[in-house]
Amino acid sequence: MMVTVGSNVPNFEMETYEPASRDFGKVSLAKLMKAKKWTILVFYPADFTFVCPTELADLAEKHDALKKLGAEVISVSTDTKYAHLAWKDAEKLLAKVKFTMAADPTGTVSRLFGVYDEASGLALRGTFLINPQGTLVSSEVNFYNVGRNADELLRKMEANSHLLAHPDEACPARWTKGDKTLTPNEKMVGKVFEALND
Repeated sequence: MMVTVGSNVPNFEMETYEPASRDFGKVSLAKLMKAKKWTILVFYPADFTFVCPTELADLAEKHDALKKLGAEVISVSTDTKYAHLAWKDAEKLLAKVKFTMAADPTGTVSRLFGVYDEASGLALRGTFLINPQGTLVSSEVNFYNVGRNADELLRKMEANSHLLAHPDEACPARWTKGDKTLTPNEKMVGKVFEALND
C-alpha cells in the first residue's frame, strides 16, 4: 500500500539519531499526531553522499521557521541510526542540523511513501507534509541528482498551515505568507484576475 495526497497516513515508527541531544530514540506518527504536530518527512538517498548534505544543510537553515509553524522535521534514509551519527560528526555541512534523523534500513516507510528504489535499496528525494490529523497534504519527489529548495518547503508549509486554519480559502501560485488568498465561489468563475487585483 502506498499513501497518496489527500489520504490518511497509517502509523509508522522508525529508530532515530537525535543530533540536538546526541542520542538515539524513536519517532512515530501516532505520537506526533497526539502532540498535534505537523510532520515533515524529507527522504534522501544515503549518508556520505554528495547532494544529500547540501540539502540537509539548507533544511537546517529553515528548521527554526518550520518549528514555529508547529512542524516536526524528520530526515529519512535507508541508513542506520549509527551511520547517521557518524555522518553528522564527519560532514561539516551538517554542523547546524538539529532535526531528527530517522533510519529506515528495511525500506518499509520509504515504500509507504512510494520513494523506495528496489534496484538500489535507496530512497529517492521525497518531501511529504502530513497535517496534525494525519492527512498527507503535500508530496514532492525528485530523482537522485536534483537537490531540493528549503525555501519552497517553507512556503508550502506556511500555505498548508494557513489553509488548515482557513479551509474555505485557497492559495494561488507563488503565494507567500501575508499575500492575498482566494475564496472560491460562483462569482469568481472566470474572474480570478479581478479577485486577485481588487
